[in-house]
Amino acid sequence: MSININRYKCGYCGACVGVCPKGALELVETWIEVDESVCIVCGICDRICPVGAIEVMK
Repeated sequence: MSININRYKCGYCGACVGVCPKGALELVETWIEVDESVCIVCGICDRICPVGAIEVMK
């Protein structure tokens, strides 16, 4: 399981951070940090991303 964030596509809007039920994503300055020890691979962040920058690989 892993979450890939295309940093060139990401607009750092924070939409993924707001919908993550476990708080596994964090917007740190201009980067999205993923705590994969907390992530449950639900894929909500992938579906909410307006620019398709997140890919959840199960």
